[in-house]
Amino acid sequence: MAYWQTQTFDNIRVRMVTYTAGYLANHWCKKGHVLLCLEGELTTELEDGRIFTLTPGMSYQVADNAEVHRSSTTVGAKLFIVD
Repeated sequence: MAYWQTQTFDNIRVRMVTYTAGYLANHWCKKGHVLLCLEGELTTELEDGRIFTLTPGMSYQVADNAEVHRSSTTVGAKLFIVD
């Protein structure tokens, strides 16, 4: 499951997202994001097969249509996301 708290400022969306343990995104995302892992552990899989794991304090940035990706977590994660 994914729980979102969202604020929108013109065309910028700011979110606090909590993924429960066992979460796997049901789609590949082309949207750009700035993401900061606050709690837990997040795995980001790129469409080309590369896999990255974020732990608290780590972040990543991706532009629109730059790196198609999807997220998952085995233990759960809390994220701050701007897109």
